Amino acid sequence: CENLKHVDLVEGGGVHETIAALLLEGWKYDLKEKFYAINQILPNTPAGNDFNVGEKALAIRMWIRAVLRKIIHYKAQHQSLLN
Repeated sequence: CENLKHVDLVEGGGVHETIAALLLEGWKYDLKEKFYAINQILPNTPAGNDFNVGEKALAIRMWIRAVLRKIIHYKAQHQSLLN
């Protein structure tokens, strides 16, 4: 969709609770930056057409993967600090 310019995180607060639970402020800042990065990318990313999915869909997929990788990384770091 050409008009897609930003992503609103709509859920029961789990994303914000995950960020708040991180031990270090640097982790929180990094993850918040990662969450909001998609809104900087989408406005300048071309949409797809009838022949291809488009770069917006690809950008969103890559963003979701990057956010999940960060969450997994920080959860592992968090756990190793607790042990």
